[in-house]
Amino acid sequence: MRIAYLDCASGISGDMMLGALVDAGVALEAIQRGVDSLQLPNCLLVAEETKRKGFRALHVNVEHEPEHAHRHLSHIVGLIEGSALTGRQQDLAKRIFLKLAEAEAKVHGTTVEKVHFHEVGAVDSIADIVGSAIGWDLLAVDRVIASPVPTGAGSIEIAHGRCAIPAPATAELLMGIPLADCQTPFELTTPTGAAILATLVESFGPLPAMAVDSIGYGAGTRELDDRANVLRLLVGEAANKPAVANRVWQIETNLDDCSGEWIGHAVELLWQAGALDVTTSSIQMKKNRPGVKLVVLCNEATVSQVETVLFRETTTLGIRRWPVERTTVEREATVLETPWGPVDGVRWQTPDGRDHCAPEFESARRLAQERNVPLPDVYQQAKRAETRRKT
Repeated sequence: MRIAYLDCASGISGDMMLGALVDAGVALEAIQRGVDSLQLPNCLLVAEETKRKGFRALHVNVEHEPEHAHRHLSHIVGLIEGSALTGRQQDLAKRIFLKLAEAEAKVHGTTVEKVHFHEVGAVDSIADIVGSAIGWDLLAVDRVIASPVPTGAGSIEIAHGRCAIPAPATAELLMGIPLADCQTPFELTTPTGAAILATLVESFGPLPAMAVDSIGYGAGTRELDDRANVLRLLVGEAANKPAVANRVWQIETNLDDCSGEWIGHAVELLWQAGALDVTTSSIQMKKNRPGVKLVVLCNEATVSQVETVLFRETTTLGIRRWPVERTTVEREATVLETPWGPVDGVRWQTPDGRDHCAPEFESARRLAQERNVPLPDVYQQAKRAETRRKT
């Protein structure tokens, strides 16, 4: 699996993203051709090698004629759809702008259709976002991971006046994304950078096990006192992930005088209590009575909660438990595209390096019901989408 890691030690912005992509090997000329097809007024991408805190990096500046236009989402989507960008490039660019529009709409209490882009509707921001979409498509990675991101501190002047960092739209875009502690008195993460992160990155954390084949350094405009103002992009092949052995607890009881309704209710509560797995099976008990064996797997920290549910919600008079060893592979949440819309899925890799992916049942069922299509068709199309992504 080809992966990319964004080291956001100094935040992220549109120009830093472009610089890192080009420095990592994406052809600037290819990005320029795509930006040219937007028909923006004399928009030129200029790459310049520079240094930040003594470290070499590439800065990509967007040069263009002065303008005072502020655009709505529909105007920008029109530019993208009328361009020569590929379908995947258009889709990524539009998803980034939609993220921005949703954040702005929430901040200003309006709809995405009525959002009036100010800074991010300017030519340089459009070129940053569309150029980044082109660059990521050409980079052709399967997964993007990033470090926690610092926002900076202090305040910044925007079209709506002075506000605290992170700016309101940036804060909305970073919801759910881990932030790094940073007291640098400047805006390190811009709305454009935050939107790119929120759209592209699947998970956040330390550098994963990988064989790096290219590294790109994208320079920010400002020279900072306490750190090198660069975004580092590492690209390479993910190392095969070994299966992980861990210890869990197996808790079970036999029931022969408990109704099916009660057992079903107990199962739901066991999941809520933090069970890792819950199964039932038919058994034959004493005096030839049919019964149900209820088996629960859980972590040590949730043993007490699980036993409480069993004693409270079933007729059991006793519970058996013991520690068991299990071996698991790491799983990752993903989104699979189908003709009827996206489906939540899970992706994993076996120790021999083979990749697997499957849709989540509840998400697939919900989409099948909403679009009135057979559930097996949703599964088949989701699997095909994953196959196309790999080719």
